[in-house]
Amino acid sequence: MRAQHHGELADLAGMNKVTAAHRHAPPVRAAAPTPQPQPAATAAKVYPALPPLLDEAVAALVHASPAMLPGLVAQYGSPLHLVWPQRLEDNVRKLAAVLQSHPMPFEIFYGAKVNKSPALVRAAVQAGIGVDVSSLYEAGDALRAGADPTRLCATGPAKTRAFHKLLMDNASLISVDSLQELQDLDHCLQSAGAGQGARVLLRYRPHSLPTSRFGMGAGDLRAGLTRLANPEARMVLEGFHFHLSGYAVEPRVQAVRELLPWVHEARRMGLSARMLDIGGGLPIRYVDTAAYSAFLAAQDGAHYRSGKVPTSFYPYGGPVDACMWMEQLLCSACTEGMTVAQALNAAGLTLAIEPGRSLVDQAAISVFRATRVKPLADGRYVIFVEGSSFSACETWFGSEFLVDPLLVPGDGNGPRPATPQACHAYIAGHSCLDDDVLTHRWIGFARVPQAGDLLVYANTAGYQMDLLENEFHRHPMPRRIAVIRTATGAMAFSPDDDRTE
Repeated sequence: MRAQHHGELADLAGMNKVTAAHRHAPPVRAAAPTPQPQPAATAAKVYPALPPLLDEAVAALVHASPAMLPGLVAQYGSPLHLVWPQRLEDNVRKLAAVLQSHPMPFEIFYGAKVNKSPALVRAAVQAGIGVDVSSLYEAGDALRAGADPTRLCATGPAKTRAFHKLLMDNASLISVDSLQELQDLDHCLQSAGAGQGARVLLRYRPHSLPTSRFGMGAGDLRAGLTRLANPEARMVLEGFHFHLSGYAVEPRVQAVRELLPWVHEARRMGLSARMLDIGGGLPIRYVDTAAYSAFLAAQDGAHYRSGKVPTSFYPYGGPVDACMWMEQLLCSACTEGMTVAQALNAAGLTLAIEPGRSLVDQAAISVFRATRVKPLADGRYVIFVEGSSFSACETWFGSEFLVDPLLVPGDGNGPRPATPQACHAYIAGHSCLDDDVLTHRWIGFARVPQAGDLLVYANTAGYQMDLLENEFHRHPMPRRIAVIRTATGAMAFSPDDDRTE
């Protein structure tokens, strides 16, 4: 969405100081499991619950129409990913409203690497925004979705010659990571037709990241500008780019401060830098903030079947969401008594952002069917599911998805006890790998799950559900289906992968 030109939380407390005008309606909070007595072996231990926040459309399926889920899993298999493309469009509108409230042109590029769903890419195109692509294949998906090729922004440090050629042929924007990539582009242009050119951003490595393998430091940046200022150069500088890990605002503000002099230097050399792309890193909220804070304060090794607390987590219940974060960044003091938004506007710069996770907030769930519930010696259980942790991948990064799965009755034919027995269990995949664990935490259930029951993980679109998916043990790739609300308010389902059955 182009704006009209118009008149990690290292500092959580500061990040929370944002006007309520940009807070969007909170999702529905899923009910926490009813507190139940612990099994005798673990009665002294309390396991805090982290029920997910659920969008109303998702809650309508999970809670109001749970009988649909067993039928969908029976049809498409387990695990099953359900995607709500409309949520991406809603998230774009909310984020654009924040940006439009400041006197500064902007550009939003959907970070397509966050999820493999073609429906989400189409939703981004329908929402009127560009697409951030990191491979030849992501670019192909975006073009097939109808994206304006001039509004593709290609990032990543190791682009292939074929990728460069596609980008140049389509006049797409290329973030150049190094002098070596600049040389590769020059070679591609030499073998292309006389009229061929390339639109580029130079990726900057901020002072705070001196050992990062990404981007260019001051020396290389100056050399790159000199090369682009050569009258024979066939590359057009459109601006600068950086991308930082983590979710703190101040490092990004500092990087903007560092880049503004380079914008003026580029213009002094006759180059028309017009854009400053700050990448992504906008946080979202998965669980209630108070519940999350209580969990972090109470957790210890006994909360995990491994006996160890992971060393780091995503801020699942942080005090700010993407819109609040964006507002704080734009209002942060930058230079010469101006905010970031004012400084960019005064410099005649377009602010570009590449949100991924924040645009797919509440846009998907992942459903796993339980195949076996095995009692352990201490009175607790392990639940084996049909699927693997490659489809719920946070544990593969030494961390944990701190969102409780929801238990939905399935199609199991076994008898259910007249008096439900509360239990605690962890969730494991169906592979032969001991590390194939979806959830190391001891999750509380109001009853012992049974084979055929479903475990629903909420809000999995952002780097969780398909980042590591594969065909291990020759299992087919999990299915992905799109959920569309019809004109009558009913839910319609259609495949969102390359299989049509």
